Amino acid sequence: MNGRPPDRPRIVADALRPRRRLAGVFLFAILAVAVLGGRAAVSYYVNALWFESLGYSAVFWTRVLIQAALFGAFALVTFLVLFGAALALKPARVAEMIDGTILINGQRVKLPVDTAIKWGALGLSLAVAAASGAGMMARWATLALFWHAPSGATAPDPIFGRPLSFYLFILPAWQLISGWLLTLAALVTAIAALLVVVAGGAQVLPKGRIGVAQTRLWRGLSISVGALLLILAARVYLGRFERLFQDGTVFTGVTYTDAHVTLTGTLLVCIALLVGAVMAGVGAISALRLRWLAACVAPALVCAVLVGVVGWYVGSFVVRPNQLVRERPFIAHNIEMTRRAFALDRIEPHAFPAETGIEAVEAANNQTTLENIRLWDVRALQDTLRQIQEIRTYYEFPSIDIDRYEVSGSVRQMMLAARELNVDKLPVSSRNWINEKLIYTHGYGVTMNPVNGFTPEGLPALVLSNMPIQSTIPGLKVIRPQIYFGELTNTDVYVNTHQKEFDYPQGDANSLTSYEGDGGFRLGGLLRRTLIAFDRGDVAKVPFSDDIGSESRLLMRRNVRERVQELAPFLTFDQDPYIVVGEDGRLYWLMDAFTTADTYPYARRYRLGYEPINYIRNSVKILIDAFTGATTFYVFDTQDPIIAAYRAVFPALFADASAMAPALRKHVRYPELMLRIQAAVYGLYHMSNPDVFYNREDLWSVATEAGSTDQRQHVMEPNFVLMRLPGERATEFIEILPFTPANRNNLIGWIAGRSDGEHYGQAVVYDFPKSKLIDGPLQIEARIDQNAQLSGQLTLWNQQGSHVRRGSLIVIPIGRALLYAEPIYLQAEHSPMPELRLVVLAVQDRLAYGPTFESAMAALFAGAESSVSVQASAAPPGSLQASKPRAGPEDVNALIAGAARDLSDYQQLTAEGKLGDAGQKLEALKRKLEALQRRR
Repeated sequence: MNGRPPDRPRIVADALRPRRRLAGVFLFAILAVAVLGGRAAVSYYVNALWFESLGYSAVFWTRVLIQAALFGAFALVTFLVLFGAALALKPARVAEMIDGTILINGQRVKLPVDTAIKWGALGLSLAVAAASGAGMMARWATLALFWHAPSGATAPDPIFGRPLSFYLFILPAWQLISGWLLTLAALVTAIAALLVVVAGGAQVLPKGRIGVAQTRLWRGLSISVGALLLILAARVYLGRFERLFQDGTVFTGVTYTDAHVTLTGTLLVCIALLVGAVMAGVGAISALRLRWLAACVAPALVCAVLVGVVGWYVGSFVVRPNQLVRERPFIAHNIEMTRRAFALDRIEPHAFPAETGIEAVEAANNQTTLENIRLWDVRALQDTLRQIQEIRTYYEFPSIDIDRYEVSGSVRQMMLAARELNVDKLPVSSRNWINEKLIYTHGYGVTMNPVNGFTPEGLPALVLSNMPIQSTIPGLKVIRPQIYFGELTNTDVYVNTHQKEFDYPQGDANSLTSYEGDGGFRLGGLLRRTLIAFDRGDVAKVPFSDDIGSESRLLMRRNVRERVQELAPFLTFDQDPYIVVGEDGRLYWLMDAFTTADTYPYARRYRLGYEPINYIRNSVKILIDAFTGATTFYVFDTQDPIIAAYRAVFPALFADASAMAPALRKHVRYPELMLRIQAAVYGLYHMSNPDVFYNREDLWSVATEAGSTDQRQHVMEPNFVLMRLPGERATEFIEILPFTPANRNNLIGWIAGRSDGEHYGQAVVYDFPKSKLIDGPLQIEARIDQNAQLSGQLTLWNQQGSHVRRGSLIVIPIGRALLYAEPIYLQAEHSPMPELRLVVLAVQDRLAYGPTFESAMAALFAGAESSVSVQASAAPPGSLQASKPRAGPEDVNALIAGAARDLSDYQQLTAEGKLGDAGQKLEALKRKLEALQRRR
């Protein structure tokens, strides 16, 4: 020690340095909140303009007000509870209870412990409050449905007697709020326990004063534990209802053990938790400590253990030896409720004879079906259109849609493809802001072809094609071919600018245009324009561009999927919108939207994407104008309680189905997603007998087929056909899926979704006789492969610098039989464009093929030489027996001469590239050689 007095200003500065740092951090936080808040405000402003441009301003502000109210309410309550609890539990002078000093240069400096704790509690409370508010704001739809739940009389569940609205609207909200309360109670209890631990090590105050402070803390902890047990009792009570959604090995829902042990035992646990909460309150009054708090939890733990032991005993020694007998009524509940949840109870089952004779096709009575059998495979057509109709590299056909149109007084099944512009495929030298945002703004037109229309060269017979659009049908026209809103329009564009837009290529020049619609919203003056540009990431371009004026318009969220998702995020959407050519000459997109839930009582859950659901309804159809982006939501299922609740929340968003223009309503169809889900559920839940269901005696699955390119097996996709259902007089646009028994390849039935007129939305199932074995898709594929002549021809084509591409096999119920059709294409080795070369048709006892559908039909019905008959009585299912060729009257010399001509013709046709005709000559040569062999 040198005796030098300490530098007290330096000591004070060192003590104040943490405060200065804290102040700096606080100032930075304020600036960050201001910047983020300003950006959020601009985003809300632009969103408000966008909603207003679509006529949904009320929808936007309703949602914003709901979210703001939820954030404010839950954040405020969370903050008050946490910060209030921290202040109430904190001793008056914490610094006196602990050593709140530090040693600096030999001097002990007192730290502002109490102030630091207050600020820490404030910061933690604000952070948790913000997180809680944001979390509840994200779940706004759950609470909005709770508030607007419809009050309708519905059948109660068989266990608790609660109506359906309780499970769809009330229970999810109670679970959400109880979870929030449980989190708050757990945090407050943790704070109280922490303070008790800190106070337990205090050695500074006299023992008496420490005892008073610690008594106060123990009382606070007792109150916190009591509140926690009380809320936990509520959570356990609500957990009883969750037993209805619990998936078991055999079925979903409450089991025998649950009904006789678990549910009653859970009530006892709830009562024990309530008793524990009362004991904690007594402990707070009497200042009892750790042992008493442990005793508060003990009754609930003992009850839970006893319930678990009794449940195990009942499940192992009462249920398991007689499981079917014990579980039969509960299995029946699961079957009934699952069928309701997936609308299977609306499906009408019918018998279908599935006769094997060719006369069962009833061709004379099913000409419309035969004239509309789809021979163009979707992938093959898409590849072909890319070669003959994309025209420029930046055009793309993202999907092929199937629909029906009236042509010359009759309904024909058509395939459509929208020609969209993909800016990502622009040449690198053209990838700049002006081109991407001002010039290349839209796609152009559609192609349309009959599902079985081919040119002599094997290409699609297009009725709508080219740019500008050309139509071969006088009544079919497109007057607004520009596609500003579609499946690939993923970028914002600015229209009504001083820059002309590229419309379509025209020889060496380009046709230009200017937007004439009212889509999007005006950019307005400089300030508004700058705010919009700031939100859309164009702040360095838009305010300073000479091409953009006050009347210019911004088209944003142009991808139709993103568009509807932003307008109605609470709906689930079919990810395959389809294009429609309206009678007014405009292009429209139609999309299907669904309401879903995962809390339907006693219903099994299935996965829809990444989400498990046990309830679905196709309640909404969405119409989007491809030119203006106008978007309308039409309600098609008024019986759905979920859509009824959303209509109460957003009355301006939805319109009645009757408001849809009749010309567009003719293009509404049964959604593919709905049929796939219903087919998956029906495969198990068509078994309405609990005994059959328990043993899985009649389990079905959707039929599988071989892939068109790699021949790998995959589940069949729904197929649209124009057909007359058995017992019906009119031809309808039907969507079908065939069923096979589980782990088998033969067919057992098929499901159909109806799309036309008063039958829209109805589904029917046709069961095949169980005494018959009906060939499935894989068995028909095997018959094709086993046909010596046909497989030889395909092998030959594959060896001549070409590639055989087999289309998807289509199964068509027709008359009293099933007709199978598969197109076969030939694709050059260096060309991605397939051309139709053969059509294979089959019924149960016969298979035929030809270069055209007409020739294949003639062979099938006339028993031509190219046909192959299946002798079901003599051969096992799926095996083939070639029919004997008919002997001709030619003598040996005539047969030799004919064979020589056939060989010469085959060689000449092969050299000319006419492989289809060459194959027929090769077949004729084989037949003559076989005849010669028999005459030896």
